[in-house]
Amino acid sequence: MTFISDIVSRYVHESEISAIKEMSILAAKMPDAVSLTWGLPSFATPAYIRDAVTQSLAEDPDAGKYTLPDGLAELRQQVVKTHYRRTGIEVDADSNVMICAGNMQGLNTLFHTMLDPQDEIILTDPCFASHIQQITLFSGIPVYWPLDKDNDWALDVELLPELINDRTQAIVIVSPSNPTGSIFSEQSLRRVGEVARAHDILIIIDDPYSDFVYDREDAYYNLASDPGLSEHMVYLYSFSKAYAMSGWRLSYVIMPEELKREAMKVHDATMICAPRISQLAGIAALEKISDHKQVFRDILRSRRELICQRLDELPDIFSYSKPQGAYYIFPEIKVSHVDSKQFALDLLQQAGVAVTPGSAFGPSGEHHVRMAYCVEDDIINQAFDRIKKLYR
Repeated sequence: MTFISDIVSRYVHESEISAIKEMSILAAKMPDAVSLTWGLPSFATPAYIRDAVTQSLAEDPDAGKYTLPDGLAELRQQVVKTHYRRTGIEVDADSNVMICAGNMQGLNTLFHTMLDPQDEIILTDPCFASHIQQITLFSGIPVYWPLDKDNDWALDVELLPELINDRTQAIVIVSPSNPTGSIFSEQSLRRVGEVARAHDILIIIDDPYSDFVYDREDAYYNLASDPGLSEHMVYLYSFSKAYAMSGWRLSYVIMPEELKREAMKVHDATMICAPRISQLAGIAALEKISDHKQVFRDILRSRRELICQRLDELPDIFSYSKPQGAYYIFPEIKVSHVDSKQFALDLLQQAGVAVTPGSAFGPSGEHHVRMAYCVEDDIINQAFDRIKKLYR
């Protein structure tokens, strides 16, 4: 097997599978384990989307074929209308919109397009674990921008200019945040936009969670709605969470025309196109009025209250900031432990509860764990009953 290690890329060899998936895989091998690891919504894809796809399969002979690389024209036109409703910004379906197989694949395409060896991408710290992986796999360097933990994990924009140099390509923003659930303020985001414009770098907004804001919907501000940032902005929206379409693998990317031309080379070479059947589902999702998002949001708000209540029962085990959106909570470990990874492994082995070690989300995540509360109530309760039993 020695020759295999010799031919594998150093960047791949030195990388690791996402800790989210690692813990999910370990939990799946334990028949009685309960898992709070994966951000997989418990909801079924809404019936109106499934029904539309069933009809397409029955009536459309092209339903199983390729599309052009940037996606079905009808879906891209729906994206243009949707983006205008969400942001007030007009974009062109041919020049600015590309359909991808989920935000992960969209970001993978972007990083592949943008990164030469040792180029840098700024990530909030903590950040989404897979962003770190993707950047390093393309020989780039993730640069960590620490969030203000004592201020509910807010952006500290004063630190940002110091992180920028001539190798900086972009800043990645996820709000509501994964893993903290924090929502970055409009004032802070606008200042990020000013910094990016001044230094001629991109802002990449990865948006799976903006439909899940719980206390004040006006707390969420979409920086993609700033018309002055159109040439410095890439916006990715995923269908996975708000439409319960995680397995359909579908998203859209809105970007400057020149960047789309370059990114299409990578997208075509690696993906050809997002699955046509998923694109047909996306057309149905965007063109029909549905109240399912409010239903999802109400359920997730209730689950957030439940997991906070259960954490409140264990103040000597965890402390936390209440999440404002998304469906994750990021408690700090208060009991004696070696590090967050070993804590998570011990919790799985000793209590049959899977959580994700915070170290996977960047240096500031150490001594924390991420818990996903997009699961059913009984899973949350089982997990905390077991944790409580272990430590009492």
